[in-house]
Amino acid sequence: MEKGFKNTNPTFSPPKFWDRLTFLVSRVWATTIHLRSIQLPMAVSQTDLLKANRTDATVTWVGHSTLLIQLDGVNILTDPQWSNRASPVTFAGPRRVTPPGLGLEQLPRIDVVLISHDHYDHLDVATVTRLAEVHRPVFLVPLGLRAWFADHGIAEVEELDWWEHRTIKGLVVTCLPAQHFSGRTLWDHNQRLWSAWAVAGREKRLFFAGDTGYYDVFKEIGSRLGPFDLAAIPIGAYEPPSIMRMSHITPEQALQVFADVGAQQFLAIHWGTFDLTEEPLEEPPQRLAVEVQRLHLDPTGIWVLNPGETRFW
Repeated sequence: MEKGFKNTNPTFSPPKFWDRLTFLVSRVWATTIHLRSIQLPMAVSQTDLLKANRTDATVTWVGHSTLLIQLDGVNILTDPQWSNRASPVTFAGPRRVTPPGLGLEQLPRIDVVLISHDHYDHLDVATVTRLAEVHRPVFLVPLGLRAWFADHGIAEVEELDWWEHRTIKGLVVTCLPAQHFSGRTLWDHNQRLWSAWAVAGREKRLFFAGDTGYYDVFKEIGSRLGPFDLAAIPIGAYEPPSIMRMSHITPEQALQVFADVGAQQFLAIHWGTFDLTEEPLEEPPQRLAVEVQRLHLDPTGIWVLNPGETRFW
């Protein structure tokens, strides 16, 4: 029997190890030799506003799953990744195709960092080390990750299981279930937990889905902690389905998660930043727009931001 953490969905069936390894090797080759590109308009960063803000709820898409969230005067980063590759090495692996929408030096003082899991596109050594040195935030992480941070000299870490919560500077932050997997090498598969997160302030609530496949836990999240004012949900990294369907969602499934958790505003994340999987880089928001129209949703409630763009919520 495989050791480590497991998904709770009884229908979960991961791809076989050899299939995963073959896909990984093919992607490393593709992103090292055959470079793809995407041209996303870069927003004009509202650095002064972000540094001065103490009251308004804002969200800024830095890129991929990295968000700067401001709520009740607290500054939060999710899955911070500022490096040029999502990889253990600098010369190969998924390459950044869109620069960060904010520079690290443009950030306001960061109070809290939320980590969904240990994959390289969500947990970057250089980035978290710099954040710890400059900002000294509290890192909230799923079970098993505290030791990794300690190995890198970062001590301000709180480790949570699913459905556990902490109160940080007046915000209630809850670690939530997701359907995914973990591992940074071939030898630590599922030795650390993966999660989504909810953040509840005085009046507003946010859901951050992290990286996940679809299953009915999102209805439970909505029932127990919703409704949410804003839900940040991944829309990319879904091809090929034989490898991705259990651990990532399509744009269409992202809108189902949005409905399940009972959110008012949708924010697309996890696309257009790293060349991770086989779908065209520009496809996720296109498919999202088609599904929004098919479902007769109000498009003003569906946010696909440019890198560095800030919205009030």
